Amino acid sequence: MGRSGVLLAAALAGGMALSACGSGSDGGSADGGVAVSLITKNSTNPFFVTMQEGAKKAATAEGVKLTVAAGKEDGDEAGQVQAIEDAIARGDEGILITPNGPGVNPAIKKARDAGLYVIALDTPPDPADTVDITFATDNFKAGELIGKWTAGQLAGKPATIALLDLFNDKVVSVDYNRDQGFLTGMGIATGDKKKNGDEAKTGSYSGGSYTIACNEPTNGAEDGGRTAMENCLSRNPDINVVYTINEPAAVGAHKALQAAAKAQGVLIVSVDGGCDGVRQVAGGVIGATSQQYPVKMAELGVQAIKKIANDGQKPEVSAGLDFFDTGVALVTDKASTGVESITSADGAQRCWG
Repeated sequence: MGRSGVLLAAALAGGMALSACGSGSDGGSADGGVAVSLITKNSTNPFFVTMQEGAKKAATAEGVKLTVAAGKEDGDEAGQVQAIEDAIARGDEGILITPNGPGVNPAIKKARDAGLYVIALDTPPDPADTVDITFATDNFKAGELIGKWTAGQLAGKPATIALLDLFNDKVVSVDYNRDQGFLTGMGIATGDKKKNGDEAKTGSYSGGSYTIACNEPTNGAEDGGRTAMENCLSRNPDINVVYTINEPAAVGAHKALQAAAKAQGVLIVSVDGGCDGVRQVAGGVIGATSQQYPVKMAELGVQAIKKIANDGQKPEVSAGLDFFDTGVALVTDKASTGVESITSADGAQRCWG
């Protein structure tokens, strides 16, 4: 990221969802195997559900004991901190984490000081060297692809843009990288590349003039996307471009546009590439989405920690980046000249969830 996944059946105190593959309760399995914790942002977004399932399969294949934990919701830093503390107490060899924000950084440092190898998945922390390495989509490129596509589709028409981000109360790299990548792809000058909302509200994009109607948080959820879109329409009913942080937010935005009889002619773009999102592209709800690969992130993470634990072999970042790039592809059925893309039919062959 139909968008489905096997949700974890047990919810423990504090909203933490936990499961395990393998045996034994201390660091390593009963037969001395490698123990790894996967800590996702939540256990409801299909992206993270898919990541959890991918990690479980990889752990089974690699003979790794896996503990899965998650925050109650996007932004739940306290829940992730507790999961990190639990991993340290168990004596796990490593942690895979999609950080919910900078509030988890001190706990990550504590884990690394205790000898655990920590890999971020999907969301690089800020600063990047908070963890040992990150396996992730190039989120700036993902945003840039949908921005270039949008500029091409507008063909010089004025753009009235709604930016539906993740948060407005904390700074997370996946949030600003996608937002700033989108604007850059549109040809709109940005300010601080690690800050959303400081660009000029009017000006020129690569094909014509633009107005930014709003920057609204969605918490990466459908209901958040709908509320954010409603707020944006109340400020400017002429919005014709909607950038969304992910596909659940895009679906919510579309519902708000439909309810306001404003959906016709609005370009909605997003990032995820889950199976439901690809169907939304095929159905014309989402014009284009940048597809990322959560199972690959999880598999590589499990394999990397096993290698480190067994022979000290550490993964390396991709050339020219400060993380390992797990790939991205633009999915659309309306290609824009000069923007490489795949169709929704191709995207369906690669989708997840």
